[in-house]
Amino acid sequence: MNSQIRNYIFMFSAVLTLAGATLYITDRIQAPYVFAAGAAGITVSFMTMSYKNLGFRRRRLQRINVMAGISMIAASVLMFRERTEWVVCLLIAALLLVYTSFVSPRADE
Repeated sequence: MNSQIRNYIFMFSAVLTLAGATLYITDRIQAPYVFAAGAAGITVSFMTMSYKNLGFRRRRLQRINVMAGISMIAASVLMFRERTEWVVCLLIAALLLVYTSFVSPRADE
């Protein structure tokens, strides 16, 4: 997959994920579908990223990003079941993504 297309998918999916999480407050029927579409897009964009030519540290960060995407998918499953634990899964994913976003610039050095 082209990296520019992957970036567009990631940005659109991030907006959908944020919209689904905030929409859950007002409309609990539509929110899981919007959130699940965003979580799937984020996970697909992480999983299609090539990591064969990357160093050990970048591969590790890539795996952490994939785990964050899987955690978002678990959050969407819990949203569909109307369980409140989806917030914990989303928090775990957010913490993993924040960690990788701060460590990634140092991994390039």
